[in-house]
Amino acid sequence: MEVKELSMDLGGRKFTIKNGPIQTYASGYAVVSLGDTVVMANATVSSSARDGDFFPLVVDYEENMYAAGKIKGSRFVKREGRPSENATLISRLIDRPIRPLFPKKTRNEVQVICTALSADLEVDPATTALNGASIALMVSGAPFEGPVGAVRMGYLNDELIVNPTYKQCEEGKLNLVVAGTMDAITMVEASAKEVSEEVILKAFEMAHAEIKKICQLQLDYAAQFSPKPIELILANPNEEAANAVAELVTDEMLDDIVGKTKMDVKEKFHLIEDQLFEKYATQLEEGVFSEGDLKEALNTAFEKRMRKNILEKEVRIDGRKLDEVRPITVYPDVLPRTHGSVIFQRGETMALTITTLGGPGDAQILDSLDKDLEKRYMHHYHFPPFATGDVKMLRGPGRREIGHGDLAERALLPVLPKKEDFSYTMWLVSEIIRCNGSSSMASVCGSTLSLMAAGVPIIRPVSGIAMGLVSNAETGDYKILTDIQGMEDFAGDMDFKATGTSEGITALQMDIKIKGLSTELLRNALQRAKEGRDFIMAEMLKVIPEPRKEMSSYAPLIMNIQIPEEMIRLVIGKGGETIQKITAECDVEIDIEDSGIVTITAPDQEKGEKALKWVRDITREPKVGEIFDGKVVKIMEFGAFVEFLPSKDGLVHISELADHRVAKVEDVVKEGDMVKVKLLKKDDQGRYSLSMKAVKGNEPAEADKTEQSTKGEDPDKGEILDGTNAVREIK
Repeated sequence: MEVKELSMDLGGRKFTIKNGPIQTYASGYAVVSLGDTVVMANATVSSSARDGDFFPLVVDYEENMYAAGKIKGSRFVKREGRPSENATLISRLIDRPIRPLFPKKTRNEVQVICTALSADLEVDPATTALNGASIALMVSGAPFEGPVGAVRMGYLNDELIVNPTYKQCEEGKLNLVVAGTMDAITMVEASAKEVSEEVILKAFEMAHAEIKKICQLQLDYAAQFSPKPIELILANPNEEAANAVAELVTDEMLDDIVGKTKMDVKEKFHLIEDQLFEKYATQLEEGVFSEGDLKEALNTAFEKRMRKNILEKEVRIDGRKLDEVRPITVYPDVLPRTHGSVIFQRGETMALTITTLGGPGDAQILDSLDKDLEKRYMHHYHFPPFATGDVKMLRGPGRREIGHGDLAERALLPVLPKKEDFSYTMWLVSEIIRCNGSSSMASVCGSTLSLMAAGVPIIRPVSGIAMGLVSNAETGDYKILTDIQGMEDFAGDMDFKATGTSEGITALQMDIKIKGLSTELLRNALQRAKEGRDFIMAEMLKVIPEPRKEMSSYAPLIMNIQIPEEMIRLVIGKGGETIQKITAECDVEIDIEDSGIVTITAPDQEKGEKALKWVRDITREPKVGEIFDGKVVKIMEFGAFVEFLPSKDGLVHISELADHRVAKVEDVVKEGDMVKVKLLKKDDQGRYSLSMKAVKGNEPAEADKTEQSTKGEDPDKGEILDGTNAVREIK
């Protein structure tokens, strides 16, 4: 096969599409590269249909370690296993803008696999994979109404950057992925550090200009091929059932399917279903149509009527105004033994978010393509079947749960305290107890409140809201809905989630079911979202206005001490012997950074102080004249060696054992004896000389004295780092 290749400049890097030398048997394939990042995209479309209620599109992104020249970190498993959370998130990122570009009711099975073959470790491969998926579908012969292009945007030093590097995203204030067609934007995913709406809108405009270029390149590339069209199979509704519903169900009956709760609406819905089943019992027996066909036809009629009422009358099924947020209730401290717990309820949606605090050693290590990452803040989203009254098998977290958890996590990251100010690892879990739309945004609000209830000194509180859209493609009319509930999400055209503080946006996620959105519509949606966020924030702060000053008595205590870097080896000990002994005897966790910061995580004050004193004693430089409690560790003819500080031995010469002449060392001491000794001197080789006879009449050993403070600075004891993480006040 002749190798075809086209290229363009994308943010200062060469973006290339070609079909060789790698060739596959997929319906459509392409190898796309951005700089040294190379992704193989394969799209396979079946000629047969699969039964079900949804379009059977499956998208997978394969994140291979070999792409970055790395071997998997596990000592025992080197083969690639289940996809990482990052790979799952990229798979969702590719899926979301592609799915709406297939005709509704499509039942052909479609599989898209994007494989990272090479990663330059400078630019994230996600947008390259998305562009590759689009071009693979373009040359597959599938009924795909593309192309779709994607670009990443950054914001550093008050300038927007096309195709930023990992470093520019990390150091900047924005990490935004925008996908779209030649005509409009179709998908948005963003992490932001309190960026204004105006900057976001400018980023949208700049991104769409680049997307048009990417789409044109795909069109030019696809024009070189003549793929055989794949016959489209649609799940057409049963016309007999649709006519039966139209004959019985009037507009007035559909308008009456309203209510403040999901159950109110369901009950009215079921009453009409029962009427349909009763009237058309004969047709059901004869197999003209099924109960499922009638339910689907009724649901379609209801959705059309609901959209018409919103567009023409601005009437929502729960009676709210278009810009009205559902009632909000906050229940703090609902669980007695957790470190922080809050229920955030908006309308019927209820999220219970629990905060668990741990030491630095509890942070999660992620083995990724570019570098190993340490996560000290984790948010997990759990959506059990009872949240919607369903019966399903309990399995591990699905893609939706991983995606919603990631969104809620990104929303709070910009306001978390710095590690040097708050050493704790933070793990949040949002249990969705009940759901009628916008549960991910309830998780964001619940996370803010749960962190503040746990005493985590976040910089500013974060709130979130989901915006919806109902539009008419023929007339161009549209209505933006604030705080959408379940049915408005399913029947609407947009799910636009926005989170932020009083200073700006922290995260965005937008999915649409139509061909695209104009910048003006997005501007209106962002403005309405800000108004909604401000309202929700005010309601949240009525209950918990600021982070609590005291932490739970069940939260671990964390103490930090700065030691000289050359002393680290002494605290660790030979083969880790010393640090293991401290952790075992004191029941604590110890983490040591290369800079010499030692972090001690303890269950209570007493155990923490014991471990802290142990580390101090190991690393302190004893002064001549100090008196210590010591342990005789070795007997020699000329004296006894005494351990007077951890890992520090000194010699008590036979002449210093007592104030009288000693003939034999064993006459005075034996191994294991506890004795008081005074430091006489330290020679040039670092050897200590001790005396027992010089102790007579002196005060008790320094080691017996109670520590006066855990703050301040003492040149002999090491610096205790002050800050909110130094001491956890016990209730």
